[in-house]
Amino acid sequence: MCDVLRLGDLVPALDIEVYNPKDHEFGVVSLEQIREDGRWAILVFYPADFTFVCPTELADLADKYEDFRKLGAELISVSTDTKFVHLAWHGDEKLLANVKYPMGADASGKLSRMFGVYEETTGLDRRGTFLINPEGRLVSIEISFDNVGRNADELLRKLKAHVHVAAHPNEVCPAKWEQGGKTLTPGAKLVGNVGDALKKG
Repeated sequence: MCDVLRLGDLVPALDIEVYNPKDHEFGVVSLEQIREDGRWAILVFYPADFTFVCPTELADLADKYEDFRKLGAELISVSTDTKFVHLAWHGDEKLLANVKYPMGADASGKLSRMFGVYEETTGLDRRGTFLINPEGRLVSIEISFDNVGRNADELLRKLKAHVHVAAHPNEVCPAKWEQGGKTLTPGAKLVGNVGDALKKG
């Protein structure tokens, strides 16, 4: 069994087998190539095709896909279904009509185990979302049970925050930070005075 990646780890150079809905073809997405292109990678693991919450999540992501790309990120959904099942599901489920990002196939569970979302008893994945920065470092991990779907707007907000602090390493983003909002610069003068600093706008 492979070691599970932890926050801050460098993600190995991985090739992910995919179904590409945009051109209706099978292919491979290289995390190494995404890194070499200076882009972010977002892996969104979900339990299974032909289920119930999963298509709502993938459709939600599809609505924001171009926003993710404008921020320099590639989005890849991943489950333990094969690429053939992805193709069939994409063709059958109307909610997936606008999905254009690659749909990763991890039938062996190797990738899912590496990211700590694989359930050995079922062979399915937990809902896991992982942000990998352009240096290949894992900067965000979110894993939850199967019965509650995620929110693409919140994922997009987190990406914007990570992009901002990557460009401004002396700053931090407070809770509910939105692009263009007030950031903080840690230092002795800020200790015990965060509220006042935020009020100054």
